[in-house]
Amino acid sequence: MGADRPHALRRPRGDGRPHRPPRAPGRAGLAARGERQPDPRQEHHVTDLDARTPVLVGVGQSSERIGEPGYRGLSAVELAAAAAREALADTGAETAAIADAIDTVAGIRQFEISTPGAFAPLGRSDNYPRSVANRLGASPARAILEVVGGQEPQHLVTELAATIAGGGAEVALAFGSEAISTVAHLLGAEDKPDFTEHVEGSLEDRGLGLRGLATRQQVLHELIDPPTQYSLFENARRARLGLSRVDYAAAMGELFAPFSKIAATNPHSAAPVERTVAELVTPSESNRPITDPYPRYVVAREKVNQGAAVLVMSVAAARRLGIPREKWVFLHGHADLRERDLLRRADFSAAPAAVLAVRHALEVAGIDLDDVAAMDLYSCFPIAVFALCDGLGLATDDARGLTLTGGLPFFGGAGNNYSMHAIAELVQRLREQPGAYGLIGANGGLLSKYSAGVYSTTPTEWRTSRDAELQAGIDAGAAPEDVMHADGWATIETYTVKYGRDGSRTGVVIGRLESGERFLANTLRGDDEMLDLLGTGEPIGTRVFARSFGFGNRVTTSEARMAELFPPRPAVLRESYEHVLVRRDGHVLEVTINRPQARNSLHPEANTELDEIFDAYFADDELWVAILTGAGEKAFSAGNDLAHTASGKSLWMPKNGFAGLTSRRELPKPVIAAVNGYALGGGLEIALACHLVVADATAQFGLTEVRVGLAAAAGGLVRLPRAIPKAVATELILTGRRMGVDEARSYGLVNRVVEAGTALEGARALAAEILEGSPTSVRASLRMMAETEGIADTIEAVNHPSAALDDLLVSEDTIEGVTAFAQKRPPRWRNR
Repeated sequence: MGADRPHALRRPRGDGRPHRPPRAPGRAGLAARGERQPDPRQEHHVTDLDARTPVLVGVGQSSERIGEPGYRGLSAVELAAAAAREALADTGAETAAIADAIDTVAGIRQFEISTPGAFAPLGRSDNYPRSVANRLGASPARAILEVVGGQEPQHLVTELAATIAGGGAEVALAFGSEAISTVAHLLGAEDKPDFTEHVEGSLEDRGLGLRGLATRQQVLHELIDPPTQYSLFENARRARLGLSRVDYAAAMGELFAPFSKIAATNPHSAAPVERTVAELVTPSESNRPITDPYPRYVVAREKVNQGAAVLVMSVAAARRLGIPREKWVFLHGHADLRERDLLRRADFSAAPAAVLAVRHALEVAGIDLDDVAAMDLYSCFPIAVFALCDGLGLATDDARGLTLTGGLPFFGGAGNNYSMHAIAELVQRLREQPGAYGLIGANGGLLSKYSAGVYSTTPTEWRTSRDAELQAGIDAGAAPEDVMHADGWATIETYTVKYGRDGSRTGVVIGRLESGERFLANTLRGDDEMLDLLGTGEPIGTRVFARSFGFGNRVTTSEARMAELFPPRPAVLRESYEHVLVRRDGHVLEVTINRPQARNSLHPEANTELDEIFDAYFADDELWVAILTGAGEKAFSAGNDLAHTASGKSLWMPKNGFAGLTSRRELPKPVIAAVNGYALGGGLEIALACHLVVADATAQFGLTEVRVGLAAAAGGLVRLPRAIPKAVATELILTGRRMGVDEARSYGLVNRVVEAGTALEGARALAAEILEGSPTSVRASLRMMAETEGIADTIEAVNHPSAALDDLLVSEDTIEGVTAFAQKRPPRWRNR
């Protein structure tokens, strides 16, 4: 970047003071300043230590690249075992004795087991930590499989060190590995390997740990891949700095070009190629745009074959096992903090929790950032480094460098395990500079979780941190409100555009409604007007128009443009539907879910058709009663079409819920459920949303979601405890038990029970009885019941003033009803 334009990289310290020039590394730098530097090799520093003081004594790395000499196509387990052997050998002591002494092993999750429904195409170990331990000849008492997140290597080292300091362990081995590149390479081979392993022994599987990282809103709005997520932060930062797209791209290139230079000389790098600033940020056939502002070269590289391991033990164990003192490295400071969930953050351009974590780790260590000789800041995307530099007052061209490995886009992402490699590099570096300090910054999630560690060969007792206190302060901070459904004029807070290989574009926007609520939205594919707005100039701060749908929020340039893209849907019945049958019989509308092959379960298309049909029913003055049933004799509805979901297709429903009913605020006319067979899961939720239920003798009711790992969130959890005794409802919800028709009738869940196969006839009979009354009176009665439902005091409810009653008293039906009664003739209802 030229001197005649603002420089995005050299920013002032967070406290307003100018950034001091970096010191010379290690002891020499400290001595040059006249500061006291203890000699770590003086024996009294070691002998004074508590025997349980944790110390890192061995590190190891392994890797291979396809097509290079020695490539063996190792599995993730084999890569981790190779790194672990290196770590044991790195201690300089008897490896067999060390392996025998290991009491705890902890493995970082591979990407292929890091998301719900993830699949290991070549197989995997069902006990990854013990698979690695077995290859070492170790028989640990405890085996841990850690949660998802790039912060986990540092977090695990901190946790294991604390456990050792507390006497809960003595020798612990942490490791992680990825063979993503090998799996992709060998998947299509005729003689492809099988990496499946069945291992006996206990396993402390801590689960995925994805809370707050993949919400329903994010999934619905295609905000689940890291490049899209981090682009939102990157663009917010660019707007805050007032930089053009060209200048910001140059800043990203200037940040990462030195990283690629380091990666080019690292024997474990996945992509050991030094690249210039221009190469990094100029789109090309090999550097295609991924999202705005990321081309491929500045995005973390996940296709790697890498493993890393760290051995931590107590000082007593290190002495007993004969590990030379020059191998020892101590954890002086540490912190683990978590950012607010995405839509609750005050500033998308910053990472305050990460900055605070680093500051606190330095505080615990008793040093300043200027005392650090070497560091590795997690670099999955530029913003992960920029945000730390902004908050810490650290120049991105700091002479000490910001990476030890070469960074995630060049060295390789190594899944959740990248920072284990950084720790391994730092330990080796610190051994070469006794007394110097090193910093590891490890990031996970959406700039969500940050673990920091400060290391040195200088002996120190275990030190605790104030993580809980600091986290409470983060969580208590003010946060904007967010909404699921956004409608009306809004302002763009941040954005990105996703680019498909086929040239398609999809915009993702975080915006604020004029009322202040924050929301997520997409552009409509093909809305070039809105996509061009996002792709040029500065979109942030621009006024746009939002509208909500069952499939998510959409934004475009104006209200008129929204009406053009989504023309109003006429509330009239069509002649035919693909998944639903309709039949008019005078004033009665019969609606039949026509998917018997799927037990009348509902997918988005069927739900949409039902939503349209009920919109038309409620708008049609000549339709007074509706009956909803299912085709065939086996099922009314089995709820969600899980087969549709399992196939990988998107799952959403209209804003009005299952069948267009379960989330509808008002059902102004009667709807009768004719239950034939199963009404399970969403099927029961639909029945609960109807005013009346007629069931045949074969009917069964149940909220079975817990048996497939779901919850009855479309109304069942709310309506069932209000419809039947709470204790019974709770039992049904928590067990997924099915309830027969007689039991359902005993609790008042069913109005009428009819013979098997006659539910529709029974519902028609009930509808005929309703038609004998005034449709105007029926509607007014439903409205008044709804208005008073939440009023606990009976007299207050009775005296509740209702406009529905006022309207009824002056209606033609009231006059006709009274007149017909006096004339002793059947009334002729006019429905007005």
